[in-house]
Amino acid sequence: MEFAAVVLPHLDAAYTLARYLTRNDADAQDVVQDAALRALKYFGGFRGTTGPDGRAWFLAIVRNTAYTWRHRQQGDGLVTQFNEELHSDAGTAADPAAAVDLRQAIDALPLEFREVIVLRELEGLSYKEISDVTGVPVGTVMSRLSRARKRLQEALT
Repeated sequence: MEFAAVVLPHLDAAYTLARYLTRNDADAQDVVQDAALRALKYFGGFRGTTGPDGRAWFLAIVRNTAYTWRHRQQGDGLVTQFNEELHSDAGTAADPAAAVDLRQAIDALPLEFREVIVLRELEGLSYKEISDVTGVPVGTVMSRLSRARKRLQEALT
C-alpha cells in the first residue's frame, strides 16, 4: 500500500478536523502538514490493507498533532480565536446565515464535544472509527455525541 493512497484521500477530512480543533485556518493547515509528515515518518507501522483503513489512522495523527499544537500555543498564551467570517466557505451554502450560525455553535462547544461532532456529522465516521481516533471507548463517544447534539440544539433554538 502506498502512502499517497492511504493519506491523500483524507486531507479534506483532516483539514476540517484540524480547523475545528485549532479554530484558525492557517494553524489548521500547519497541523495537517505536520500530521502528514508524521504519518509519512511512521507509515511503516500502518497495519491497514486499503486506503479507507487509513482514515481513522490519519485522523488520529491529525488529532494528536492538533492537541500538541494547542498545548504549545496555550503555553505561550498565543491562542488565536477562529474568525468565522474570515475563514468560512459558508458563502456557498444555500442559507449562509444558517451555516454561519451552525459553525459558530460548533466552534463554541467544548473541545471533546466539538471533535466528536465534527468527526461524526461532518466527516461521517462510525462510532468505532471515532473511538479509534480519540482513544476513548465507544460508549464515551456516544455520550459525548449526545451531549454535543443537545448543546447544539439549545444554541440554535
